[in-house]
Amino acid sequence: MTRILPLPVVVPLLGAALTLILVNRPRVQRTVSVVALGTNLAVAVLLLVWAHRHGTLVTEVGGWHAPVGIVLVADELAALMLVVSSAVTLCVLLYSIGQGRGETSESAPVSIFHPTYLVLTAGICNAFLAGDLFNLFVGFEILLAASFVLITLGGTEARLRTGSTYVVVSILSSMIFLAAVGLVYAATGTLNLAQLAGRLDALPDGVRLALQLTLLLAFGIKAAVFPVSAWLPDSYPTAPAPVTAVFAGLLTKVGVYAIIRTETLLFPGGQVANLLLVVAGLTMVVGVLGAVAQSDMKRLFSFTLVSHIGYMIFGVALSTAAALSGAIFYVVHHITIQTTLFLVAGLVEERAGSTDLRRIGGLARVTPLLAVLFFVPAMNLAGIPPFSGFLGKVGLLQAGVARGGPLPWVLVVAGTVTSLLTLYAASRVWNIAFWRAPQLATAEPPPRLPRLMVGATTALVVLGLALTVAAGPLFQVTADAAADLRLRTPYVRAVLPGGPP
Repeated sequence: MTRILPLPVVVPLLGAALTLILVNRPRVQRTVSVVALGTNLAVAVLLLVWAHRHGTLVTEVGGWHAPVGIVLVADELAALMLVVSSAVTLCVLLYSIGQGRGETSESAPVSIFHPTYLVLTAGICNAFLAGDLFNLFVGFEILLAASFVLITLGGTEARLRTGSTYVVVSILSSMIFLAAVGLVYAATGTLNLAQLAGRLDALPDGVRLALQLTLLLAFGIKAAVFPVSAWLPDSYPTAPAPVTAVFAGLLTKVGVYAIIRTETLLFPGGQVANLLLVVAGLTMVVGVLGAVAQSDMKRLFSFTLVSHIGYMIFGVALSTAAALSGAIFYVVHHITIQTTLFLVAGLVEERAGSTDLRRIGGLARVTPLLAVLFFVPAMNLAGIPPFSGFLGKVGLLQAGVARGGPLPWVLVVAGTVTSLLTLYAASRVWNIAFWRAPQLATAEPPPRLPRLMVGATTALVVLGLALTVAAGPLFQVTADAAADLRLRTPYVRAVLPGGPP
């Protein structure tokens, strides 16, 4: 099984090279992209099954042994992230094909969407599998370089303006991350995560804290954690719908994954637990207050994206087995649901020509299926029973109650209020865009929505429902992953069988 471990990175890169050669043959491009991402999904499922049954998988790139060589590591957490990210990227790709995204046009004279999208996928997978800090940095840079192209696709003034903000913020976070990598190497003499798990413990508390805060700042910007989240609601909404969807679903979660990995493996013990609790609470509340003030669906969903990152940071801050399990479950849930909602927003824009709530209405009458596709994930995001959003939030809130103390109780209250305000925001979109009388933008006879766009969105809605139906087995996987994260030894022994030198 170790031989297939590099495939989630290698297959999209090979597909990107092939689709770039085939720029003048869009049909073949589409086929290559779908096959590449379908292969990724199949490999990710195999890796998850193996990791769950037999333990962590490790492969040494080029035959160079750790800690000298580059290692790719798939424990249950990394394999689970690979599965959900592969499923989401495949569905978004199908959606983009239905929309005609990537075809040669005056605004995009070269069909660059498919190769760039595959490079983005390779970067995401590399970040999940990275066994050392520098390879994690490389994964971030691969996906960011591709995202710079995708977010400005079409070259409109609005996309270039907001894309510039995204590029500047991304470069700043990468500079901080690279500085942190240099500092870690200077202090420990290694960047291998398994080796760092032992060497960082031996550092003076002040040095260790400084390294931890520097990494947290870099990952916090990438994850859009308050107060370094203001860039996201201005950057994402202007991009094409499939681009916004995959950004919202996955890019911020790579930052969250990096926080989970480093906080549990490299910096256990909760030195900054109280700081993370405060940040989590502010991220929840400030984000959801921004959402209820919006009159555009895409901006509203962008603010809910920021808000619900707070739940994941809450679980990391508590650092108990139940809290980490709940945080991982919520990451999986949120990747699926947030991506679905942005795809629905794209369908609304396709149908009504706008996502501005002041210009649309009556969509439930003219396009009932679209109303269903919005209603199910919206209620899931709000945490209505028995959906997976409810189960994930209950798990996190129960962990907060079990932990006890003033700050965890404040976070329990903040999480409950955030959920209620999310329900209010979702209900407002439903009442205005779907339930009230048709407005100017929706008064004309409804155009036929592309079947592939609707089918891809429906698949993600079904996947969101599947998370609810399979919540028991999924919680078992996340509980096992959380237990291994807290122990640290399964990861370290898998990478360094002879013990850390």
